[in-house]
Amino acid sequence: MRLVFISNIGFILLAIYLILIGITTLVPGIAIPAFIFGVLAIVAGIFILLGR
Repeated sequence: MRLVFISNIGFILLAIYLILIGITTLVPGIAIPAFIFGVLAIVAGIFILLGR
């Protein structure tokens, strides 16, 4: 079984966003500013809507 990576930048950014949210939820010592999450979510949403 092979892994197939997605070439859609919107879904890649969404995956990064979800991974960061999971890490900050499970490891309380890691603090990432909410501004970064907001920008990442907006950019991922725009790319997904554009289909890129």
